[in-house]
Amino acid sequence: MLIGVPKEIKNNENRVGLTPAGVAELRKHGHSLLVQASAGEGSGFTDAEYEQAGAKLLPTIADVYGQAEMIIKVKEPIAEEYPLIKENQLLFTYFHFASGEELTHAMIARKAICLAYETVELPSRALPLLIPMSEVAGRMAPQEGAKYLEKPLKGRGILLGGVPGVKPAHVLVLGAGIVGTQAAKVAAGLGAQVTVMDISLNRLRELDDFMPKNVVTQYSNEYNIREAIKTADLVVGAVLIPGAKAPHLITRDMLKTMRPGTVLVDVAVDQGGCIETCKPTTHENPTFIIDDVVHYCVANMPGAVPYTSTLALTNATLPYAVKLANLGWQEACRRDEALRLGLNVVHGEVVYKGVAEAWNLPLVDVDSVLEGAAV
Repeated sequence: MLIGVPKEIKNNENRVGLTPAGVAELRKHGHSLLVQASAGEGSGFTDAEYEQAGAKLLPTIADVYGQAEMIIKVKEPIAEEYPLIKENQLLFTYFHFASGEELTHAMIARKAICLAYETVELPSRALPLLIPMSEVAGRMAPQEGAKYLEKPLKGRGILLGGVPGVKPAHVLVLGAGIVGTQAAKVAAGLGAQVTVMDISLNRLRELDDFMPKNVVTQYSNEYNIREAIKTADLVVGAVLIPGAKAPHLITRDMLKTMRPGTVLVDVAVDQGGCIETCKPTTHENPTFIIDDVVHYCVANMPGAVPYTSTLALTNATLPYAVKLANLGWQEACRRDEALRLGLNVVHGEVVYKGVAEAWNLPLVDVDSVLEGAAV
């Protein structure tokens, strides 16, 4: 199979869809790799390394899209890429369709096969291709929150861990999944007083068993959230409903009950955000202020640490990429239920429930699409 790796062109996105090691592995299985020149530079990988691994370098993004049967990326295509995508071309990347109506309609129009990293789901309900980036974003969230709590950046002027004789900051984490757990661990490690909320008592019990004593758990409901945000210095939004929009746990009216300089970090922003007032920002302009509350809503947080992120992502995606390339997307999805759940838009039809519901679009049964693909 001809596999293309374009350079990411989203604002300050320095990751790349495949490492030189990933290229070498796919070459070992007999596939041809087309990598856009300088695609890996932001992550610390040179063109020479890709060539040594067996890739052919192409000068432009149009060349990669024009020749490849399968595209491996990191972030969803942006408007400049839409015209480059071909009918029947397989795109294997993060899409987050439920928060992007324009993107959804564009992919429907291009009639491509859109297999989304974020909805590949194991029988255990784990999301293996989302986990590594959730781990990175979760660990980054307290770092970014601590930075924007500084007074010159319009925060409350509080050191996350405090000092002897001065209380540490109070960090509220909404959601006890991968992001929330990693955020709580890092915040606690920096010395903050951390409260983690979730609607799963079983998950809260698990956290209570292994988290340090400066992490407490609390059942998540509107009343408890409204009370907790009154004293929180940093709030991390870490809620995920696979493939669907995140619910708004913090609404606009709640901001007025927070202290000036409180920082909100909404890691769920690429799925619509769990804080009503959040909208996607970039690493170039990461924050905005509403009602004296600092909002940090960067939709590609791991892009700030691309070397770590690219290695972690390729570790997770490569086995699935090999399977797709070896078997073809149809057979791979027939054999692997996790990959089948990754299909979101196929040949102009929406086949994932969360996407159809987000934009009130017709839902086509994925099995019928796969059966049709065999004809």
